[in-house]
Amino acid sequence: MFRNLGRPVLLVGCGGHATVLIETLRTSGAHVLAAVDNDLSKTGTTIAGVRIIGSDDVVFQHEPGGVLLVNGVGSVGRPVARKAVFDRFRKAGYNFATVVHPSAVIAADVELAEGAQVMAGVVIQPRSSVGMDTIVNTRAGIDHDGCIGAHVHIAPGATLCGNVTVGDECHIGAGATLIHGVQVAPHCVVGAGAVVLRPIASAGTYCGVPAKQRPD
Repeated sequence: MFRNLGRPVLLVGCGGHATVLIETLRTSGAHVLAAVDNDLSKTGTTIAGVRIIGSDDVVFQHEPGGVLLVNGVGSVGRPVARKAVFDRFRKAGYNFATVVHPSAVIAADVELAEGAQVMAGVVIQPRSSVGMDTIVNTRAGIDHDGCIGAHVHIAPGATLCGNVTVGDECHIGAGATLIHGVQVAPHCVVGAGAVVLRPIASAGTYCGVPAKQRPD
């Protein structure tokens, strides 16, 4: 499902995550107009069959009301670069599409904020919410009453049990497990495969089973 289907899409950022988004958008019937990337060596090439037409500045050649943006910037840690793209263009009046793969299973009352991206095989259970510009990546699961902040990346295969809260600008690594009721403070990285058994009250990087803060 692609929300706001009435306008063509410009994809901002042309890495690996962008290729997955293009497939999802096509499956959902969206018209992907073109892509942009600040790596100018990519200009004039294609990504998954979509033309790359220049740097991010090319977006400003299109009126905000005429296109929707899709944030193609992925992350393997805190999503700083991704957030910067979203903030820049939102401040300039552009809107970001909310993108949902047709295979995702999402309860009817789930709230998805602007720019959220829900990828293939995801399950999101009732009374949950997903914040602006957040990625819930391939096969991740959010159980009932999950509250996920803005600019978060829930990486592939992560499992968030019921009543889990994740603060803004976190990265929850691939295959990580957050048990029922834990809260994760903003600006945290939970490592791949980590198991979070207790609330995380301060920013930092947490790894292992059970998850413990890694010294800086």
